[in-house]
Amino acid sequence: MSHESTPRREVVTGEPRRVRPLPRYRPQAEIDEQTALGGAYVRSLMRSQLRAGLTAFAMLALVAGTLPLVFEALHSNAVVWAVLGFATYPPLALAAWWYVRRAERNERDFARLVEGRPAP
Repeated sequence: MSHESTPRREVVTGEPRRVRPLPRYRPQAEIDEQTALGGAYVRSLMRSQLRAGLTAFAMLALVAGTLPLVFEALHSNAVVWAVLGFATYPPLALAAWWYVRRAERNERDFARLVEGRPAP
């Protein structure tokens, strides 16, 4: 038998390849491109803002709607003016404060969703 030497193995390498990261899912792109999913996101924000607005309006209507009953029960003009001047403002200010906080929270949650950050 002849003693042939086997050729030595060589490692062949090419140019280093750049690994591209997989494109991330971006809800912001869905909104910018006005796709059906982006529209659903925007409608969700609008629905939550409308719900907060209607709740604040209902609180306002409750306060303003009960005033004639209070005035009818109180037969004194001085007490009526005291109710108008002092007793109506705290509930209205509380409703306004609640509405602003709720609207800001809705917008913050929407921005967190669009940016892809997890909820706290």
